[in-house]
Amino acid sequence: MFAKFTQITAAAVAAVLAMSMTTEAAPATSQALARRNVGDATFFNPGLGACGIFNTDADMITAVSSSFFDTFPGATPNPNLNPLCGKPISVSANGRTIVVTIVDKCPGCVGQDLDLSPTAFSQLADLSVGRLHGVTWNFI
Repeated sequence: MFAKFTQITAAAVAAVLAMSMTTEAAPATSQALARRNVGDATFFNPGLGACGIFNTDADMITAVSSSFFDTFPGATPNPNLNPLCGKPISVSANGRTIVVTIVDKCPGCVGQDLDLSPTAFSQLADLSVGRLHGVTWNFI
């Protein structure tokens, strides 16, 4: 009888731990999705990205900083399963706003910096600018 009581207690503890982990993860993701992000934007020539999708210069896509990508709530060792993959974001600079999809991570970016496809960047500024400062972006 004592062994059964121990098993029930272990199962109950496991259930409580699972519920507390679930309730803690949801707010972190919601907070991360709701915040306004500010950083620099550059452009790159896409190919096969961290999300496992092949893209071209003509696609309206972006890479976020590796640190943002790798530490986003729900990130796993397999980057193809990162919850950021496929998320659309609204990016604003120079009085213009575009919508791009996250498909990659940028090792040379920091914080909330973005690396846009040439087509996306060119809708915010001429490619000759190279880097935009104070770009704001939000999840949509």
